[in-house]
Amino acid sequence: MDRHPCDRQRLEGGARWLLLLLAAVLLGLLAVSRWLVEPDPRGYGTHTQLGLGPCAFRELTGRPCPTCGMTTAFAWMTRGDLGRSWRANPAGCVIALLVAPVAAWLLACVRWRRPIGTRTIGGPLMGLAVAIVALGLASWSLGVLGVLAPPVAPGPIPARLR
Repeated sequence: MDRHPCDRQRLEGGARWLLLLLAAVLLGLLAVSRWLVEPDPRGYGTHTQLGLGPCAFRELTGRPCPTCGMTTAFAWMTRGDLGRSWRANPAGCVIALLVAPVAAWLLACVRWRRPIGTRTIGGPLMGLAVAIVALGLASWSLGVLGVLAPPVAPGPIPARLR
């Protein structure tokens, strides 16, 4: 017997493992953000504590890339500092606020083997991905246009963060 289009999608096998992996990655982002020694006071550059180099886009253009300050925003958010998180990267601040609830939703979907609050899992996940990209680009555009103030005045990297 065929399923009715209004029936909720059943999540089995591989789909559940994929959602579980996605939830673990999201929670891992929060854990790594909290593990970082100290968010860079400039509002960007915290990612270098992970062994990554400085932002190539910023190095080449002198302007921040769409994700500049994202790691710093996450690091401040995991320390409970919403203001500094917002100043580092408004999109990163909003995304960091959404990570735990989205991970909890994914885990609930895995537990009950069906999407919670929707008929399918793909639509909400795709919508969330598109919203994150749009938010990041909007935040970056407003920053480049000068509508959003830069996080802090540029300066040298503190010795403890080099």
